[in-house]
Amino acid sequence: MHNKHESITPSQLHAHRAGDASHHHVAEGRSPKILGFSVLLTLTFAAIEALAGFWSNSLALISDAGHMVTDSTALGLALLAQMIARRPPSPKHSFGFGRAEALAAFINALAMLAIVGWIVFEAIQRFSAPQAVQGKAVFVVALIGLLINLMVAWVLSHDKESVNARAALVHVIGDLLGSVAALVAGAVIYITGWMTIDPLLSLLVSLLILKSTVDVLRDAYHFLMEGVPHHIDYLQVGEDLAAIDGVLSVHDLHVWEMTPGQPALIGHVEIRSMGEWPTLLHAIKLMLLEKHGIDHVTLQAELPGMVNGD
Repeated sequence: MHNKHESITPSQLHAHRAGDASHHHVAEGRSPKILGFSVLLTLTFAAIEALAGFWSNSLALISDAGHMVTDSTALGLALLAQMIARRPPSPKHSFGFGRAEALAAFINALAMLAIVGWIVFEAIQRFSAPQAVQGKAVFVVALIGLLINLMVAWVLSHDKESVNARAALVHVIGDLLGSVAALVAGAVIYITGWMTIDPLLSLLVSLLILKSTVDVLRDAYHFLMEGVPHHIDYLQVGEDLAAIDGVLSVHDLHVWEMTPGQPALIGHVEIRSMGEWPTLLHAIKLMLLEKHGIDHVTLQAELPGMVNGD
């Protein structure tokens, strides 16, 4: 038992006892080495591809290089976010730093939207004024870029728990599509001399990656705004709580995610007598975990008169 004359430490306040939720405030099982390797690889080739793109005058190659530069920044933010998210809770951040991942994912998605807008603008300009492109050089560089993007995508796909790694993976997939487009553009230009294929495929890639980017942006925004997890039916949770024998009503109910994949619930429950509360609380926790996957539950029991402030 804690001595009231001793100082309370953050570890004591965050300690989980028997019957408490089994969630973790610290991001676990995510290796920074995955993102570190991806940052180094994409940044190195982005510089090479950018130089080759300007030399060959290929918009498809330049846009792919732009994607990879953005990815290097995105992956760098992801790496920083993972390092921050692994920090334990503190007196000023009692939930830990898990939301850093969603914040970085949100920034990443905004950056990708800006890149897509630039590519579309440049592509439209080239439709009216086609420019000569070195097809053979574009093909060779794009082939190398495709192989690198496949390697990075494969590495990132192994981090399935992180919403931020998922956002970074969207960037890499966009680069992969960009490399395919540049590859095709280089081949067509080299064989046929049709220069319009370069901006055409750049525009197509931009439209393809737009949906994935918007999805990540929407999910990150929803998480940052403490929205109800997508897999949980908020109204059904309220109905299931109210349906438990002994519960008279439920109010001030909130459901959100503290960190990705860790839903939490708080609320007020009106009951007949406080003597029934231990049994009711056990039944409520069991139902929420089995039916809705919620194991971090904080409920305040109230008697009928207390609800109206009597």
